[in-house]
Amino acid sequence: MAKLALNKSSLHKETSRLKAFRQFVPALDLKRKQILAARQASRRALNETRGKLDDILRQVREQLPMLAQSKLDLRALVRLEKVQIGQVNLVGIELPQIEQVQVQRQQHSRLAMPAWVDSACDLIEQRLRLEVECRVEQQRLECLEAALRKTTQRLNLFDKVLIPRTETHIRKIRIALSDAERAGVVRAKLAKNKRVRAAS
Repeated sequence: MAKLALNKSSLHKETSRLKAFRQFVPALDLKRKQILAARQASRRALNETRGKLDDILRQVREQLPMLAQSKLDLRALVRLEKVQIGQVNLVGIELPQIEQVQVQRQQHSRLAMPAWVDSACDLIEQRLRLEVECRVEQQRLECLEAALRKTTQRLNLFDKVLIPRTETHIRKIRIALSDAERAGVVRAKLAKNKRVRAAS
């Protein structure tokens, strides 16, 4: 690190830096608060989605116990065809967002298949959609966690390192300038006294 120059231009430069740092801190703090709020909303949404997935499993156990004994491959009847993920910007963070989920349902003979197959297909479709939501929400949460870490680190850098260091520099420069000013006054008085003595 370059040695601190103890002069007025250095004082002006350090004062300007301190002002800029202090203006930047509230913006960073606001960003951190917005990320915290978004992270909380994302956790809530993820928990709700997981709860819905658990509900579907419960419904399958209660309403479709015959599924366990069946040799039917229902995955061939319902499959995920297309998932389109977009991006949404939140305070400079690109977050994934579901734009479209297409589920393909194959036609099946209602006479050849048991009556409960339609209910099972409905639940499979719901489960597929919820699993996509769950994955995207998990990615969203991971992005928010990373952004929160980065923003908190920056905030701490300004708040706990750069601002205190700059304040210390300003104090040192002011002390050095006032010492130099006092020394100048003392030298001027000594020079005056010498001139007065030399004149008499």
